[in-house]
Amino acid sequence: MSGHSKWATTKHKKAIIDKRRAKIFAKLVKAIEVAAREGGADISGNPTLYDAIAKAKKNSLPADNIERAVKRGAGLESGGAEYETIIYEGYGANGVAILIECLSDNRNRAASDVRVAVTRNGGSMADPGSVSYLFSRRGVIVLPKSQNQRAIDEEVLMEIALDKGADEINDLGENFEIVSEPNHLVAIREAIEQAGVEYESAEVGLLPSILIPLDKESAEKIFKLIDAIEELDDVQNVYANFDVSDEILATLS
Repeated sequence: MSGHSKWATTKHKKAIIDKRRAKIFAKLVKAIEVAAREGGADISGNPTLYDAIAKAKKNSLPADNIERAVKRGAGLESGGAEYETIIYEGYGANGVAILIECLSDNRNRAASDVRVAVTRNGGSMADPGSVSYLFSRRGVIVLPKSQNQRAIDEEVLMEIALDKGADEINDLGENFEIVSEPNHLVAIREAIEQAGVEYESAEVGLLPSILIPLDKESAEKIFKLIDAIEELDDVQNVYANFDVSDEILATLS
């Protein structure tokens, strides 16, 4: 039975990976549709669409899926849904603040699904405004320190980014994180590309102003809660204000 057991285990793992890939693809397609609907199909004049497509390509979304999503969003092809952005607020273990960003064509379904996922996994919903004040909308670019078998010169990177309006550059271990005002994101991203530096992601997100340190037990609870929320079809992004040390992350992984 050992051979059968190994096959069954591998199949189960592959099913999980495929399921998550399908969900990631669906979220990427939705982001492209919304960006194209709001700013048009021309990426040269729609930086939000440019970044959404770049993110999709980095996650291996097929080119024809990208093209169809752009056309649906821009109204050049039928089948596009009318998505709206909805923000839900909540709390996790140790009072960690959580912001849940949804893109949904059904507000009632999204609200119900989010509430169930949060309350069943140790969290609680919060009133509008009770959590959001802890976060601010920022431009965030993440790029690997090592590219093409060479390390990026941090001083050169700082010079490029700060010259285009970056506020700070953070060391994330294997990556650098460039943080700026949202309106400076495109200029910084373009300057990085022109310098021949590859980036992992470039997008506007919500960053917390205060971080809550977590021990291993609390971190496990928060990760379980966020995983459950991210599994929902309507959920596009989840933001939280926790901090977990590298040592604890290593034990959890």
